[in-house]
Amino acid sequence: MLTTGLILTPPAVGSAILVNCSEPNQPALLDALRQIFNLSSIRPVMNMTTCTNVYTYFTMYGILGVEEKAQLLVTYLWLTSWWMNELVSWDPIQCGTDSISLPRNLFWTPDIVINEFMDENTAPFVPYVYLYSDGRVNDAQPVRVVSSCNLDIYTFPFDIQNCSLTFNSYMHLATDIKIFTGRDAETITAFSKEVMTTMGEWELLEITSNKINKDNSDDFIDELMFHVRIRRRATLYVVNLLIPSCFLITVDLFSFLLPPQNVDRSSFKMTLILGYTVFLLIMNDLLPITGNTIPLINVFFSICLALMVASLLETIFITNLLCGSADFSPVPRWIHVLVLQILGRLVCLRQRTKEPSDSEMKPNATVAQQKPDDELSEEIGTVVGGGALQELRSLGKNLQAIRLQVEQQLRGSKGQEDWIQVGFIIDRLLFGLYILFISVSFITIIIIWANSYSQ
Repeated sequence: MLTTGLILTPPAVGSAILVNCSEPNQPALLDALRQIFNLSSIRPVMNMTTCTNVYTYFTMYGILGVEEKAQLLVTYLWLTSWWMNELVSWDPIQCGTDSISLPRNLFWTPDIVINEFMDENTAPFVPYVYLYSDGRVNDAQPVRVVSSCNLDIYTFPFDIQNCSLTFNSYMHLATDIKIFTGRDAETITAFSKEVMTTMGEWELLEITSNKINKDNSDDFIDELMFHVRIRRRATLYVVNLLIPSCFLITVDLFSFLLPPQNVDRSSFKMTLILGYTVFLLIMNDLLPITGNTIPLINVFFSICLALMVASLLETIFITNLLCGSADFSPVPRWIHVLVLQILGRLVCLRQRTKEPSDSEMKPNATVAQQKPDDELSEEIGTVVGGGALQELRSLGKNLQAIRLQVEQQLRGSKGQEDWIQVGFIIDRLLFGLYILFISVSFITIIIIWANSYSQ
């Protein structure tokens, strides 16, 4: 009995080779395809002027990470593509199947690459492709893509990144190979969100695609570009970085309520600055490292640290003014007008008026009081004698001078009280400016972050 394993019908010009199977099973189909395997070195078209259309799409299975310093995006894709092999076709009824999986190296495959690829693909290798009865070749494989991406981390940790994956042939021009998307972008995005198993700190927003045409000419390499938009999950950074910084700057703000003439206020602020510096050193690993732009969160931390240092310097100045006012010269006229009168009213801290003492109100009281004493002294002088009277008078004058000097030191000089009042007014004014600057800075940064995160 004679069994025929392969019958090739002579092809007409521009048509595919029709494979006839001897039996409706896979061994007979494989045996009939053996001569086709020898044509794997050429592009599978009957006419060399015919362009091979490659349809491709991917499903994003995971976002493995983003490296800000190296400007890299690491993703895991299920890449699918298909094209027509005009050199083979068969009757699915005669051969018993409409598709068969065969080793990849037995067929011609397009040299489609991702332009942004920056590292070796470490995903498992898939050695098979599917061949269909109409000549369509279906290729699917996992790809670990380490792609370059121009990362914009100015609004970190509320940043949104837009990375591109450009598919194109490495050698063939558009006259030989053209690339088209195999699925619409909405379907790719929806299915990727459904099957995605790992995103880490990143969330997939959408995937869009566009075809790059160059003046409708075929003298170029055809390209298909996918845009992947991802958003960072900011909860970790808000809890570990932003909230502690806000707490520390709030504590520094309320430290203005401590008495400025006390050294405990300055030591408290120095301890606070030291603690904030240690906090930044510990949390430095959470901050992005890049040389392109300075993240807004770094500006936020710098502002917080600068405000703490400025408040410490203000406390040192005010403390020196209050504690050393006794050695200062009287307050100049312009300071008296500008600070005590104008700024004092502005900060609701007016100059305290000094009430005159009893000795100032009644300058003749001492004289009137001394008069009976003189009369008494004359009476005593008649009894004791002239020498004892002079000693008593001298002792009384000395005691009176000491008393006046002690009272003057207790009340303080008028210039010292003015300098103390100047210190209190400046302290309250700087406290108001401190609150104003914090409010403006924080509101501006929050608005920038909110606008970026809502996009």
